[in-house]
Amino acid sequence: MVDLEVQIPAAFDPFSEATDSDAPGTKEYVHIRIQQRNGRKSLTTVQGLKKEFSYEKILKDLKKEFCCNGNVVQDKELGKIIQLQGDQRKNVSQFLVQAGLVKKDQIKIHGF
Repeated sequence: MVDLEVQIPAAFDPFSEATDSDAPGTKEYVHIRIQQRNGRKSLTTVQGLKKEFSYEKILKDLKKEFCCNGNVVQDKELGKIIQLQGDQRKNVSQFLVQAGLVKKDQIKIHGF
């Protein structure tokens, strides 16, 4: 009988070298989404803001700026999420860039 020495590879992680902060795809993005409610009603959600920001103050300014209602929701997996009434995706992205909270290339707008 022939003895063959076979090495079984360990679990391969293709993203193990992407731990550098400069590598593309490792940025922290702010996701702005729209969720359809019923009929013509919709919700805009903002997720991925840094944890050191005061979500309540940001929400207060957003509500005053866009004349809409909203709240901050605590999610187990995603953390804090800002919800606003209506389709405010473009308004929110412009507001976050003008306020200096995030850069334009860190924003991902989803929906429709």
